[in-house]
Amino acid sequence: MERLRIYVDTSVLGGCFDPEFAVWSNGLVRDFRAARFVPVLSDVTAAEVRIAPEAVREIHQELLLLAGTVLPLTPETLALVAAYEARGILGTRFRADMLHIALATLADVDALVSWNFKHIVRLDKIRLFNAVNQERGHKALSILSPREVTTYESHQDPDG
Repeated sequence: MERLRIYVDTSVLGGCFDPEFAVWSNGLVRDFRAARFVPVLSDVTAAEVRIAPEAVREIHQELLLLAGTVLPLTPETLALVAAYEARGILGTRFRADMLHIALATLADVDALVSWNFKHIVRLDKIRLFNAVNQERGHKALSILSPREVTTYESHQDPDG
């Protein structure tokens, strides 16, 4: 069976060190290490982690080795973001969030994971992003939190 390709935004990396999210972010990182999933990263994530704490940069570096490639910004990515902006899904202040979604959409990943419940992992926003994606000939993007993706529970519990 082919491994699922999971786009990881920066909030997931930072979540490894946040008491509220650490169990699931670290569980997802363990899934990547165990080759259950393939991490997909981007130039946007790389730019965001440049100003992150050292521990977050180290997790990013590790996932880069597991991912093998980094999604670059392309004219197609910027055109998709422009379509999101034209629809008013998010304000231009949140362009990085829209870039993550556009990159994941164009890379045809199995899911984008994020802890950003205000702009990304939110049903009304997901529906709006996917309406634009489908109008432009792309498939709908699954957007989930790491809690919904990681297999940590089934691998921790011998009875699970």
